[in-house]
Amino acid sequence: MTMISPGREGLLHEVTDQEWDARCDLAAAFRLGYHFGWNRSLSNHISLRLPDHPGRMLMNPYGIGWDEMTASALVTVELGGKVLSHRDVELAPAGFNFHRGLLRARDDLACVFHCHPPAGVVLACTQDGLVIRDQTGCHLLGEVAYHDFEGFAEAEDETRRILSDLGDRHLLIMWNHGLLTVGASLPEAFSWMRRLIAACELQERMLATGAALRDIPPDILARTEAQLVEKRKKRAYSRIDWDYNRRVVDRVLPGYAV
Repeated sequence: MTMISPGREGLLHEVTDQEWDARCDLAAAFRLGYHFGWNRSLSNHISLRLPDHPGRMLMNPYGIGWDEMTASALVTVELGGKVLSHRDVELAPAGFNFHRGLLRARDDLACVFHCHPPAGVVLACTQDGLVIRDQTGCHLLGEVAYHDFEGFAEAEDETRRILSDLGDRHLLIMWNHGLLTVGASLPEAFSWMRRLIAACELQERMLATGAALRDIPPDILARTEAQLVEKRKKRAYSRIDWDYNRRVVDRVLPGYAV
């Protein structure tokens, strides 16, 4: 497909200021994901519920790279499946299936982020999965769930099993597949993904040393997790991180807000 970037006025439905702001944020997230090396293919998706139309979401169309994404290239689609913003646009069926399924089932979620970064796939193919062995990784304590590989996510009933495995956590390692994070906002889901990928990259490097690895004692892990619960009450870390990330993308991959 050719690049679809009609501009705000070229979209087929009325675009509110709230939707346009969401489009710009989401386009920036795709470009950042490319910049960080999380995805260099036409696959993988980030979806975002529209703040003023909770029955609609934004999603990337098939055929546009993450580094090419623009605000007006994103597709507005009803959770029931009707595309509102473009004609003759293709949504990858596997991605659309479980992204909309998660948003339909969980009205507390606004963003679903799924990608196949190499280090994440490596950890998803290990027997033990992610093991927290460092201070930064402790931010993920109590937040990581796992989901068995079932082939391409085309069966609608897999969404039910993804939801069951995820529970009330924000991070899902999909065995033999990749990574998924969710959040009440795009900054939250993005921040969880950044932390999860960083933890996978670090563990991959630890394993590559071949050295015996030091575990953190369980009582210290529990104490640290309790400390983090209190820290999150005092500061909106994901929002602060996202403001910085928008400044990064403005420098390194501008041109997304069109």
